[in-house]
Amino acid sequence: MAKLSMTSQRWAELTELLKDEPRLQSTFPLVAEYLSMAARLRGTGDEQADAQFDLRLVHYMTGGSAVALNPYWEIVQPFVTERHGRRIINGGRGTGSARLAFAQMVLQATYAYAVPSPETIEWVTGFCGDCPVVELGAGRGYWADQLARAGLAIEAYDSEPPDKGANVSFPRTVGQADVWHPVRSLDEFADRSRPADYSLFLCWPPGWGDTMSSEVLALFEKAGGERLVYIGEPRGGKTGNDDFFAALSARWKLESEDPHFVSWWTDADVAQGWVRG
Repeated sequence: MAKLSMTSQRWAELTELLKDEPRLQSTFPLVAEYLSMAARLRGTGDEQADAQFDLRLVHYMTGGSAVALNPYWEIVQPFVTERHGRRIINGGRGTGSARLAFAQMVLQATYAYAVPSPETIEWVTGFCGDCPVVELGAGRGYWADQLARAGLAIEAYDSEPPDKGANVSFPRTVGQADVWHPVRSLDEFADRSRPADYSLFLCWPPGWGDTMSSEVLALFEKAGGERLVYIGEPRGGKTGNDDFFAALSARWKLESEDPHFVSWWTDADVAQGWVRG
């Protein structure tokens, strides 16, 4: 793994922060929790690579947007390998590691469940073109932020915007951003008077029988929607419900799939572009 490059000033800042455990606990409790737990978990077997990963996590999670515009990607990118034609985050081990699994939980709660690599952001912008985008179930708006930076006009909505109330999947944590892009409530989405003159973006809609994905797709179809970006697992996985996938099969056509999508080794998610059939 290539060593992390940073200025001498930033290195000094991190050194002082890590030396002062009470300050680390009070200003970045999630980072402190990760470091404490990681030290007790088995890594990849490459101690130098694991140490570099930890350093990247600390640097980007304590530096925020001041040190990177896409910190999630900057943290995980060196641990991406290709396996059976898929790009996955596993640190070079087919089974990953307990340490990396804990990092996955931390990073998904901090940023997003799916990983927005630069290649996937480019693929989404190419599929959507000049059409504005609406994301439902946006969480912290991390994907919306990346897509907006790429030039897309995007609105983000969630049933529980993390900066306005309690969100179980994306809890408020000292030292970490509540949202990366403005996230509006579903009530505000319901008040939109325009027809579906936008591409719908669904990134990891809830699974396990939750009806959110099928209900949203039905409303989109009723409003005349014609383009859908779906990022999640196939039917029977952790995202979407049976009615959602049945609707896709019956009335939609798969037009594009991102061949460079990056997934955690524990997940089977993909990035797909669908059009009305």
